[in-house]
Amino acid sequence: MSWIARSRLASAVSNAGGLGIIETSSGRLDEVREEVRKMKSLTDRPWGMNIAQAFVRDPDIVSFVVDQGVRFVTTSAGDPGKYCDALKSRGLTVFHVVPSLAAAEKAVAAGVDGLVVEGAEGGGFKSSREVFTMVLLPLVASRVNVPIIAAGGIADGRSMAAAFALGAEGVQMGTRMVAASESPVHQNWKNAIVNARETDTVFLNRHGTGPALRALRTGKTTQYEVEPPGNIMSEFDHAHKLYFGGDMEASIAVTGQVMGRIDSVKPVAEILQDTMIEFETVITGLAQRNGLGPDPLCASG
Repeated sequence: MSWIARSRLASAVSNAGGLGIIETSSGRLDEVREEVRKMKSLTDRPWGMNIAQAFVRDPDIVSFVVDQGVRFVTTSAGDPGKYCDALKSRGLTVFHVVPSLAAAEKAVAAGVDGLVVEGAEGGGFKSSREVFTMVLLPLVASRVNVPIIAAGGIADGRSMAAAFALGAEGVQMGTRMVAASESPVHQNWKNAIVNARETDTVFLNRHGTGPALRALRTGKTTQYEVEPPGNIMSEFDHAHKLYFGGDMEASIAVTGQVMGRIDSVKPVAEILQDTMIEFETVITGLAQRNGLGPDPLCASG
């Protein structure tokens, strides 16, 4: 979510009852500082920041984050112990993003307050040995005793209910928010998500230098699926041309498989409201169908 998870989108999430997250992975901390200033004028609700460790350029990133007045941080793409103690000693709550059981256990041992357990169907940078949410989430939930946020494949109330059944206590949406009205990305990318099938992503760089990643299938990424470039990360030098200029072949559009379930661009408030309504309907319906809740006919009488 580099360049995307900034004040316009994050404040909309917080104002709608979620927890908006501001990115630092773009490395443009002067811009991020300005986005934080805007964020504080756009919402008085809780929000947080992400430290994607593989992209940190400022050796004093902890002080930068603390200075923004944030109280909640997700760390990702690196050793969970690198910043955990420093952040927690300054009073912040720290959740670490994990793609495997081993990573989850390492993060808990490092002292994190919770986990974001992200299945390989999600968009973005991934472990080359992918494990999907249906397997990963209940496995991690059975082995750790910290709060879990599920990520990867979450787009609505039905998938949220499934995540809760598998052991989560919250959910994170990436691709669904890229296609939100308040998302700053070009309409071409949003249209690509809305028009995509569930099979229209590629998993790139499984054996190459640098991270693996899941992305939207385009002419470029289809070629890279069989002939990866020498340095996949260099493709993001042109990210702005795709993200904000709409040239879908200029770079790589990191996108999750759940785009196959997204059929419209909606405001964040509507997405979250619909999600919660559907979530409650699904879990109530499951209870009633399985004889675990009150009979609606008896209740009405």
